[in-house]
Amino acid sequence: MFPHDEITPKDANKRVVLNPSTIRCYEDISEADRKKFVVFGITEDSFGFSELTLTYSNWRGDELLKAILPEDKDSLTSYSLIGHIVHVNLREHLLDYKQVIGQVLLDKISGARTIVNKTDSIDNTFRNFSMEILCGDNDMIVQVKENHCIFEFNFASVYWNPRLSTEHERIVKKLKQGDVLYDVFAGVGPFSIPAAKKKCFVLANDLNPESYKWLQHNGKLNKVQAQLQVFNKDGGSFIKEDMKENILKLWKSKNYNDSAIHVTMNLPAMAVEFLENFIGLFTIEEIQSLHIKHFPIVYLYCFTKGDNPIQIAKELVEQKIGFQLKDDLIDIFHVRNVSVKKEMMRVTFRLSLAILTSTTKSSRKADSVDAQDGPQVKRICAEQDGENHEHFCGF
Repeated sequence: MFPHDEITPKDANKRVVLNPSTIRCYEDISEADRKKFVVFGITEDSFGFSELTLTYSNWRGDELLKAILPEDKDSLTSYSLIGHIVHVNLREHLLDYKQVIGQVLLDKISGARTIVNKTDSIDNTFRNFSMEILCGDNDMIVQVKENHCIFEFNFASVYWNPRLSTEHERIVKKLKQGDVLYDVFAGVGPFSIPAAKKKCFVLANDLNPESYKWLQHNGKLNKVQAQLQVFNKDGGSFIKEDMKENILKLWKSKNYNDSAIHVTMNLPAMAVEFLENFIGLFTIEEIQSLHIKHFPIVYLYCFTKGDNPIQIAKELVEQKIGFQLKDDLIDIFHVRNVSVKKEMMRVTFRLSLAILTSTTKSSRKADSVDAQDGPQVKRICAEQDGENHEHFCGF
């Protein structure tokens, strides 16, 4: 019934409280548990019934919400915690209860000062979304710690998903000191900042002016400015201009050694659309005299819908680069579930010489798929990211 260390020691001011619907008399307690009670001076003589008044403070948040919210519909089951902000995504049938939900979360989640509800889908351009404050302070500037780095940003104007912290860590672990990282959709720096802290050379880009501002700020905050160069451009322009120029400079350098080149593309709703910028990025003349040791490794994130997410993700990439991924495919990894049959996947592959010097742009589009490619692939890259949250209600 009770583990040994959960039994309250003998004390005139303390009692062991049992569930009266389960334990109606002393004999209902198992013999093994009775022996544990005796060790603490609890005997049959001290067993009895008395009234116990439970107040709001005695109940967990999930228990309170279960008692308040409609029984015949799905309740609030999860939330995200970003610094002092608790972020929920309330379904329509819960909106009438949003104020009481906000108050319960504010009261029961340690460190919470602001409760917000997402009111719109994620904007594909800047990856932020509209939200309303349900309860607490109107303070959207947060500080979070991830992968031994500190990040500060305005949660209302940039994208941050705490559920991706493990994935950020996975990629950073693949990088070695002296490697080069091109972070095409860098956000506020969850890949770039820890990579720079690891003494990699990082070129980080984001189109959102707010993300760019906080990316710069986080570089200074973590003292990695010497390793970090920041851009505020369209991803395609960044690839064709800054990334190309920097790779050529690297390949031509006399000091170029065994440093690997990595490219992160974490904009899963539309990152595949930017792959065409790698096709013919260099002319044969530009690189024919160079001794190239390493071709760039791309970590491409995408959404898939269907029964075979690995195959769908592979086809999405192949359609955009116009080449089949064979020896250059490193792996296809399931990052997380987004919703029913909608998955976030990572396709890791090497940009081959054939891709980088191809003179033919792919004419195949992800939203207009040939019959042999299968119906599963249609219109996937235009999907928006739903919110599956990091914390489940048990607070």
